[in-house]
Amino acid sequence: MNSKENFERYAEILREWSQKMNLVAPSTLNDIEQRHFADSAQLATVLPKDVKIIDFGSGAGFPGVVLAILGWRVTCIESIGKKVAFLDAVRTELKLENLTIYHGRVENFLPAFFAKNAKKAGNFVVTARAFAPLVKILNYVKGIKCRLFLLKGREIENEIAIAEQKYKFTYELVPSKTGDGFMTIINFNG
Repeated sequence: MNSKENFERYAEILREWSQKMNLVAPSTLNDIEQRHFADSAQLATVLPKDVKIIDFGSGAGFPGVVLAILGWRVTCIESIGKKVAFLDAVRTELKLENLTIYHGRVENFLPAFFAKNAKKAGNFVVTARAFAPLVKILNYVKGIKCRLFLLKGREIENEIAIAEQKYKFTYELVPSKTGDGFMTIINFNG
């Protein structure tokens, strides 16, 4: 399948599974393409092509699965079993060999991952959408030099002010193309 067909099938699977479980707000099911796919895909305009992505709290696959369809190597981290089952079904149906699903919590995944991949740390970035406040995300990557590409709402400046009280980092806010939030790019020195 090509990307267009993959996105069409992904939307079908999301609608099917959403009848059984809460993956996204029901009000967004009529506009999956714009509300979820386009919102996630806008990260493709700021992400380097040569990185591997670790997606925190992937849920229904945003932005992780979208970025995998677009060609990035992605590891989705999700702690809720039924959402992991959904992600596995999408990966299998779309034959996404560049997508890895980790069933567990971010804080359990990261230490072993970065210990094993310490020499390649610069080749990895973190993504997240509707996951946690910025300071909590930085708590997870504390001690790890990394870049984060986050889809955040209009309250991001407040989150930045709180995080700056605890951590040193640089950031860039790029206005969202799909809503009133921002693509937030963080350079974090651990």
